[in-house]
Amino acid sequence: MEPKLGKVRQKPNDGKGRPPGIPNKATRDVREAIRKVAEENAENFAAWLQTVALGDGDKVKPDPAKAADLYLKAIEYHIPKLARTEVAGDQNQPMQMVVTWAAEK
Repeated sequence: MEPKLGKVRQKPNDGKGRPPGIPNKATRDVREAIRKVAEENAENFAAWLQTVALGDGDKVKPDPAKAADLYLKAIEYHIPKLARTEVAGDQNQPMQMVVTWAAEK
């Protein structure tokens, strides 16, 4: 028995709402607030990192490794990590990689 082919029904709300990839207002507002705080405290952040790395003589002991860790964690929010990609093949054969652009189809 062959399947019946008919019209594709659209849902009543198809096409309404945000386009894909556009954040909602709450997300946009929170990201903007975080960006503002980061911009306004850039100099303070550098001073805080220096205090962690070198210590302050009284309460904070020098810890350069902790300062580096804090810095790397903070920049993850500014520069996203790239996904790791593994390429596997026959170990006894040379690997050939072909790179094309979408316009060349």
